[in-house]
Amino acid sequence: MSFIPGQPVTAVVQRIEIRKLRQGEHLILGFSIGGGIDQDPGQNPFSEDKADKGIYVTRVTPGGPAEVAGLMMGDKVMQVNGWDMTMVTHDQARKRLTKKNEEVVRLLVTRKSLEQAVRHSMM
Repeated sequence: MSFIPGQPVTAVVQRIEIRKLRQGEHLILGFSIGGGIDQDPGQNPFSEDKADKGIYVTRVTPGGPAEVAGLMMGDKVMQVNGWDMTMVTHDQARKRLTKKNEEVVRLLVTRKSLEQAVRHSMM
């Protein structure tokens, strides 16, 4: 999220709780991530300033647990179960999200547009 002095802030913070779907031995979240401090931020299509090394949602499986919970492509993951995700590698983020002993993942995400969040909440 970039901030331009004198312009309104257009991001909104959302709390999202995802109940993992059990498929055999696996617990499925239904989304993919991109980014991390070890990745090239210039390759991140969701970063406005191309210097942001945050973790972003790059794909949400239709009908999956993440979509049902309200997660959206382009959301920036700020916390996972209370753990700060603003300065982590891609692999650290993936491991934090896929812990085997956690059936529920609580995310704190920022969404680029308040208008988009309001529209989604009215569906």
